Amino acid sequence: MSMVVRPTPSPAAQPGSPMLKKLLIANRGEIACRIVRTARRLAIPTLAVYSDADARALHVAAADAAVHIGASPATESYLRGDKIIAVAKAHGADAIHPGYGFLSENADFADAVTKAGLKFVGPSAKAMRALGGKAAAKEIALHAGVPVVPGYQGARQDAASLAVEARKIGYPVMIKAVAGGGGRGMRLVEREADLAELLDSAQREALSAFANPLVLIEKVVQRPRHIEVQVFGDVHGNVVHLFERDCTLQRRNQKVIEEAPAPGMSPELREQMCAAAVKLARSVGYEGAGTIEFLVEGGALGPDAPWYFIEMNTRLQVEHPVTEEITGLDLVEWQLRVAAGERLPRGQAEIAMRGHAIETRLCAEDPARDFLPSIGPVHAFDPPQRMAGLRVETGVAAGGAVSPFYDSMIAKLITHAPTRADAAGAMTAALRATVIAGPVTNQAFLAALLSDKRVASGAVDTGLIGRELARFTAPAPPPASAIAAGVAMLLTDRADGAEAGRAGDAAGLHSPWHARDGFQLGPPRIEQRLVMVDGQPTTFDVRWRAEGAQVAVPAGRQVASAADPRVSLHRVESGRVLIVAGGVQSEVAFPRYDASGEDDGASGDAVRAPINGRVAKVFVAAGGRVEKGHRIAVVEAMKMEHVLVAPRAGDIERVAVSEGEQVMQGALIAALGKA
Repeated sequence: MSMVVRPTPSPAAQPGSPMLKKLLIANRGEIACRIVRTARRLAIPTLAVYSDADARALHVAAADAAVHIGASPATESYLRGDKIIAVAKAHGADAIHPGYGFLSENADFADAVTKAGLKFVGPSAKAMRALGGKAAAKEIALHAGVPVVPGYQGARQDAASLAVEARKIGYPVMIKAVAGGGGRGMRLVEREADLAELLDSAQREALSAFANPLVLIEKVVQRPRHIEVQVFGDVHGNVVHLFERDCTLQRRNQKVIEEAPAPGMSPELREQMCAAAVKLARSVGYEGAGTIEFLVEGGALGPDAPWYFIEMNTRLQVEHPVTEEITGLDLVEWQLRVAAGERLPRGQAEIAMRGHAIETRLCAEDPARDFLPSIGPVHAFDPPQRMAGLRVETGVAAGGAVSPFYDSMIAKLITHAPTRADAAGAMTAALRATVIAGPVTNQAFLAALLSDKRVASGAVDTGLIGRELARFTAPAPPPASAIAAGVAMLLTDRADGAEAGRAGDAAGLHSPWHARDGFQLGPPRIEQRLVMVDGQPTTFDVRWRAEGAQVAVPAGRQVASAADPRVSLHRVESGRVLIVAGGVQSEVAFPRYDASGEDDGASGDAVRAPINGRVAKVFVAAGGRVEKGHRIAVVEAMKMEHVLVAPRAGDIERVAVSEGEQVMQGALIAALGKA
């Protein structure tokens, strides 16, 4: 194991600091950076851990020291509890904070930390087993008189038994992994014929994400709102709630936008849910941060709305910043104080709400391609620096990269304002002003979602995004002037090799003697140039002047603005320029031609990997017959499964991979014979 130590130590301990000697953070990315920030304020030295892929990650630089713990796959690094505990003991840490994801809800890990004489920053393993598993938590809720979603959470896990239970419940049903969260291991089953395939997929994903394939089956609640209550307990028996969050805006059971408080929540319903959440947490002697989640049927949050407990997350949530913003509290500080044996800093009567907060998850994913994760170097990341009420949580910086080994989140943007409308307006402005060059992101999708009239009014349910997906993901091309400025930079190809600049630098104060543009004395020369714009061939009229190229675009023949501050240009490599305008990224590049004549042996239709990842499952063999839509393989990347299917009926000519193999984007998975 290698170790990196910062040259400057943490400041001396301050009065009121938790009595922790050193904190190991068993996580990565933005949550690791977030924990470091609070620990430093409390004068607690921090120790980060990192994998091969994260050697230059932001959390490694942020902590006081960092230790390498393994290869890039999480199963060889961040999920290796034995290595993490060994590092903590070897380097003098007396506490481990698991963040969220990875080992945060692993009761065996919590037990192992405690048995090693260290403090686990989270609930006890006993409480985690009681409430962290969805099935056990539902039983506890039933005994406590809290309404739960009808379903089956028993021990019989074979496909035949689960099919019988699903039939009793009535379709549609939802399959849910018993362990973990984040939408992993969840599948909507609308008809019995699809159950076996979706059950297999859910169990496999649950095993990969949480090392536990067990699932439960629930009735699908119609048009629900997803409301969760933040609770906190200490070792002295105190339990409080910090009000609710609304997580209704979801896609495929994964949260997209979260806010607090819930729009339209009646005081009566808030009182009922928060009281039930505290009762559940107290029933198991809960310690630390936890979130109790409910569904409210029908989309309205009136005093008589039917509501159901669905699960508890026995950890800090991704969306905890919105609770911090409306309460003015630091939940990580509360976690550390509880872990150190202190009482909760405030009682229930001392916790109040102020204003409204919204969080968006800015992810490296392509909405136009069914949200396919996008990986690669981050050439620029520049959120607004001085926007009032804006908070940015990130583990990524310019010069870093989005890895295929972990989730796709680049940052969380959080806005806080006196009213919901003000917070939403500020968020939309922040999304459009943030510059990210490199991976494709969901910026424009998030802005479109916040601009929707139903979202603005709070008249939403968990199915809204799915029903309106085509409208929310409709591509929004950047202004014609931005494209023209990008083409000008591409053609000018400045000799100084600068990689980035605002649109005003596109033509720049560029010496014509260094240009590769056929400079000549005499009248300006006009020519037509073929350039690829987002992969599509486009012809531009180019007028060459001494100061560089002036480009007219085909549509409307607009000329590039010489100094548009809303446009950011980035020459990322020779022959390729990225354009960012209003939160939308485009690419202009010279056409590339492959004259090698080589192929990969696929004589018919080829099925290729959509992303760098691991082949989790292969369903076919060479010589077999498939129908159109038949499953070929599953490629797992960024904690998600990507199911690859046959583009047509035919015989499998070749299978180019095996299960467990790592593949690159575009790699041949299988090939069909000639039609």
